[in-house]
Amino acid sequence: MNYYEKFRVKPGSKVHLDNIDASFKGEHENHRSALPEIQDYNRKIRDLQYLMYAEHKHSLLICLQGRDAAGKDGTINHVLSAMNPQGCTVTGFKQPTAEELDHDFLWRCHKAVPRRGNVAIFNRSHYEDVLVQRVHQMVPKEVWSKRYDHINNFEKLLTDNNTLILKFYLHIDAKEQLARFKKRIDDPTRHWKISESDYTEACYWDAYTGAFQDALEKCSTDYAPWFVIPSNHKWFRNQAISHIVAKAMESLDMAFPKPTENIDEIKKKYHSLDQREQKKGLISGEKKSPKKKK
Repeated sequence: MNYYEKFRVKPGSKVHLDNIDASFKGEHENHRSALPEIQDYNRKIRDLQYLMYAEHKHSLLICLQGRDAAGKDGTINHVLSAMNPQGCTVTGFKQPTAEELDHDFLWRCHKAVPRRGNVAIFNRSHYEDVLVQRVHQMVPKEVWSKRYDHINNFEKLLTDNNTLILKFYLHIDAKEQLARFKKRIDDPTRHWKISESDYTEACYWDAYTGAFQDALEKCSTDYAPWFVIPSNHKWFRNQAISHIVAKAMESLDMAFPKPTENIDEIKKKYHSLDQREQKKGLISGEKKSPKKKK
């Protein structure tokens, strides 16, 4: 199944989140059945990230959005497990600082975009400014309504500079969110994740639905697509996202750069060093005195 096309929000299309099955799990019945496929995608991502780092022409930006407990942290853990962390950064976008509020809303995000050869993951993103600020009326409509165009222009700037952008909305339903809240309460090792704001924000479910739908509809473009990922089943979420990331990275048609050194000359130097080490080993062996017989 081609998850890239199945879950991609086509430009200009309408999104109705209530009509999307958050429990969809594709061709596999459970995690055990899907595991070989997930591992295969992870190997592909690992190799493609290595190639991206070596080629040093492209970069990858992954944006994660979703309701509280949708699985953003879990997705980050899964994606990073397939990559070399030396070439990755993760940035979480929470309440803006005083310095950030003194700049335009994209300033803090632009600072965190990936440099060539690297991967950046946004835990929440520049879309917070058309979600939280809209739902809680922190800025007037005449302000946030203009931000969709600003976001599209910002993302076009990045893609024109060879940044591959993949944006994932992790789709869970209200029942699943409540079940995950309960797990946090029942499990002492998850108490640190509990936030009173999770429960107050849940009361704005319908308002957030409208805000997410508008963001998905207005800002899913050919150059920076949105994907709505059914996420009630964590293993399927990981499988679908791995599939999409691998497929998108493959489309870049990357290649290893040509060597900057004369390989024939390097081989000669290598063999010279190798022969010297072998001679040193022989001389060292000759100096060793034979063992005396008892």
